[in-house]
Amino acid sequence: MTTGPGGRWNVAGRGKVVAGLCVLTALLMLLNSLIPNGPATGNLGSLVQTFLPWTGLLVPLLFAGALLRRSRPALIAVLLPALAWTGLHGPALLTDRGTGGPAELTVAAHNVDDANPDPAGAARAVAASGAQLIALEELTQPATRTYERALAATHPYHVVEGTVGLWSTFPLRDTGAVPIMPWTRALRATADTPRGPVTVYVAHLASVRLRPGGFATERRNAAARDLDAALRADPAARVLLMGDLNGTTADTALTPLMSRFRSAQEEAGTGLGFSWPARFPMARIDQILVRGLSPVSAWTLPPTASDHLPVAASVRF
Repeated sequence: MTTGPGGRWNVAGRGKVVAGLCVLTALLMLLNSLIPNGPATGNLGSLVQTFLPWTGLLVPLLFAGALLRRSRPALIAVLLPALAWTGLHGPALLTDRGTGGPAELTVAAHNVDDANPDPAGAARAVAASGAQLIALEELTQPATRTYERALAATHPYHVVEGTVGLWSTFPLRDTGAVPIMPWTRALRATADTPRGPVTVYVAHLASVRLRPGGFATERRNAAARDLDAALRADPAARVLLMGDLNGTTADTALTPLMSRFRSAQEEAGTGLGFSWPARFPMARIDQILVRGLSPVSAWTLPPTASDHLPVAASVRF
């Protein structure tokens, strides 16, 4: 490393490399939607967008690099990714986005894990949120009976289709499976609330995997397209989409589906709302999305024995 006379900070040399990395990092954050996304590129865009908030960890590394190179231009350049990250994610951390208005309906969603050793505990934990509508995913035959017993007193109406279910304090009608995969992982139902009907979709899109060839999202994307087609054809005025979508709202592969809804977490939640994995949450892949309803607040619930955290939201009509 070279310095100027008297140990002054270097304005050339390798400081340019750090400054260049700062610019590239800021562009990565701000222009992530332009990252190539498809099988040919290993779905790189989806991978970056799934963990986009974690790009903030690059900022202190770049700052340390600028200090080591004693480069004033590099230190100034560190402001670029710092400001970009703050603009994208800062409001979620620095402000309470709840509207403060009256909540008229509370809902919750939980991927309970098909290997959950304590399904009754998971049911009690989600019911404790006060949710009138509870969506559960990864149901198995033996555990479903446990959920039915645990929620019978508080949520007497329910429907289960395949591995997803909806429990409600309100009567349910027009229930049925939504074909998005070869086996049933989505349902539709109408809840007759005191304020009028609300159409509820519970969905669990196909899992994604990080493999040597890249980020395998093709099955999930195909399921999302089928779910989007069903939603596009649905004339209901008030719609809730809840469940494990195995993707974030920033994932451009899911934009056609996500763009039809408002995210309760992004509009009214506190914090980033990461829901998976439960032991060290790194991404928000469990979603509560609304159409024709206004989010009031959104939050994650305490962990259960599942590998996902439950998520909840309150809305008004």
